[in-house]
Amino acid sequence: MTRRICVATGSRADYGPLRPLLARLREEPEADLRLLVSGGHLVAEQGLTIEAIRRDGHPVDEVVTNVLAGDSPHAMAKSFGVAAAGYADALLGLAPDLLVVLGDRYEALAVAAVAALSRIPVAHIAGGQVTRGAVDDSIRHAITKLAHLHFTSTEEFRRRIVQLGEPADRVHVVGSLGLDEVLSRPRPRRAEVLGELGLPDGKPLLLVTYHSVTADPADSAAGLAGLTAALDRFPQATIAFTASNVDSGGAEVNRRLREFVERNPDRSALFPSLGQQGYLDLMMSCDLVLGNSSSALIEAPAVQTPTVNIGRRQEGRPRAASVIDCGTGADEITAAVRRALAPEHERVTATATSPYGDGKAAERIVHHLLREPLDGLLHKEFVDGGVRC
Repeated sequence: MTRRICVATGSRADYGPLRPLLARLREEPEADLRLLVSGGHLVAEQGLTIEAIRRDGHPVDEVVTNVLAGDSPHAMAKSFGVAAAGYADALLGLAPDLLVVLGDRYEALAVAAVAALSRIPVAHIAGGQVTRGAVDDSIRHAITKLAHLHFTSTEEFRRRIVQLGEPADRVHVVGSLGLDEVLSRPRPRRAEVLGELGLPDGKPLLLVTYHSVTADPADSAAGLAGLTAALDRFPQATIAFTASNVDSGGAEVNRRLREFVERNPDRSALFPSLGQQGYLDLMMSCDLVLGNSSSALIEAPAVQTPTVNIGRRQEGRPRAASVIDCGTGADEITAAVRRALAPEHERVTATATSPYGDGKAAERIVHHLLREPLDGLLHKEFVDGGVRC
């Protein structure tokens, strides 16, 4: 008997890691995969990435348009409400046996809450993590308490979910989905990657992804100013920026990055979305990943690319030896970049490994999604000191 499994994706941030899971579910005869697409996927400034989903061969079963104009906290809160209303109708029509969500964005919280109220079991991927510099932290833990199955990247994350009162037998360590594709992907030719993007082969080649720090706007602004000032000190560098997410403060980040590109059109470019394959190819080809994105901590070490992580946004995540943390000032960022590009750190990076798994997460998740008994799954118990309450 097949299970109807709905996977929800609201941005390129969750779709990239979800790609290997979607591919496995699509091939699995016991799974009836349904795809719910919303959020940043439908925004032109984010690259209208719903088309990338379709190019990957995935039919889109339901679409929820929820992103309102503006990137203020008020606009984000209203977008959350619009999303919840749309998800209620979408899930009613899809009638899945299970809903799968990944991560910690507000779209994931909204669809998880709607599913719980609609008596649809929720499977949450990537819970138990800590990122003190973003409101994502509280959103992630809220989704944990709404979910009925949990798939974590590490044993440390599993323990945190159990600490939140979730039954241990419903929490599974599977590794990070982000490593599934990157560890199975052949290394591309740098010249071909740059040619496709229309970029010169400057030294060094920097991949820069900077998101707004939603829990600390002052830190966000300081990091952005420090980043652009530091990049001015590397006039020979080729710089590929990826646009910020649809988050509070994201539009201001993109505006500042566009200004930098306008001043340096011969050596830099801002891409609304590179697509998962394009992003990974550039990550494997570049000399350094710079910014405050989780991919710089999860995927970059797995392909032996050094990372400079700016500010507080990723505070609390495990790090490989190839990751260099720095503050938000231009001098600090400049020093960190120079250290990351030095031969000594190149040797460190060459032997670094990602602490997030072995690249087989999708296989493990599919096994549990298809084998976990559905009877009684909706019944949530709080486990207090080993006692089910």
